Amino acid sequence: MRFEELNESNYLLFAIKFYNNPQAVTKDDFEDDLKRIKYIKRLLKRYKNTGELKTHLILNHLTVLFNVFDDATVPLLFYNLEDDLWACIKKFLCFFGQNTRIS
Repeated sequence: MRFEELNESNYLLFAIKFYNNPQAVTKDDFEDDLKRIKYIKRLLKRYKNTGELKTHLILNHLTVLFNVFDDATVPLLFYNLEDDLWACIKKFLCFFGQNTRIS
């Protein structure tokens, strides 16, 4: 299956295709790893609303995501985050040395 653009119908298949966690045994393990994107989203929204930035927590979640989804992490993040949060997440991704160019 080719994934030119992520959408609601192919998002989960895309995540499953690129998921690589030898320690994951159940579907719950996969879902727990995927939930990290929601946690990052929540932390970035909190930063936008209150100015409180939990840098280490965001970096920890990103580290796990890159370990289990590898290069698919960036498209998964940008699909789930609103446009106004992209600038903030790009700074973290640059720290990891990821290409964050959006076309």
